Amino acid sequence: MIYVNFLDYVWYADKTKTQIISRAWGLANSKQTFLWIIRPDIVSGGEAILPPEFLDETKERGLLSGWCAQEIVLNHPSVGGFLTHNGWNSTLESICSGVPMICSPFFAEQQTNCWFCCSKWGIGMEIDNNVKRDEVKSLVSELMVGEKGKEMKTRAAEWKKLALESAKSSSYDNIDKFLNQVLLNSTG
Repeated sequence: MIYVNFLDYVWYADKTKTQIISRAWGLANSKQTFLWIIRPDIVSGGEAILPPEFLDETKERGLLSGWCAQEIVLNHPSVGGFLTHNGWNSTLESICSGVPMICSPFFAEQQTNCWFCCSKWGIGMEIDNNVKRDEVKSLVSELMVGEKGKEMKTRAAEWKKLALESAKSSSYDNIDKFLNQVLLNSTG
């Protein structure tokens, strides 16, 4: 399953109706199962952006929700990819869960996080902001069942292992050890 969450209300505010619909149809055309966390007013309301045909097409393999516990979702074994805006929290949670990403950065640190994920760490593929549905379909399919996606999953598992290793001791433990060593050495 691919998990889709942009979290950022500003991200949605900046996108045109066409851009959101292109992402939706690309996701639908990939034929992959998905969980998309999306603002409720994008789906329904006085002027719904997602067309009823999209909802009909994906009703057996897609779930739209207004909220979820992201860390729990990312740690579920059925999640094989994350379509994200690459905010630091989302990027870090994805790394700690061993889930590769399709990166759709918008502003602030998101472009830098995307660059590291895609260019340095080998756990992401960037999607253009003026994306077309065929590009979304292609990237989602590649991530979930393609060779590059398999390589990214291997790299993501390696990064997860490194993240878990680095969290074995806390910064509190390290500062405590440091202070004890300095105090013991200075009095002895």
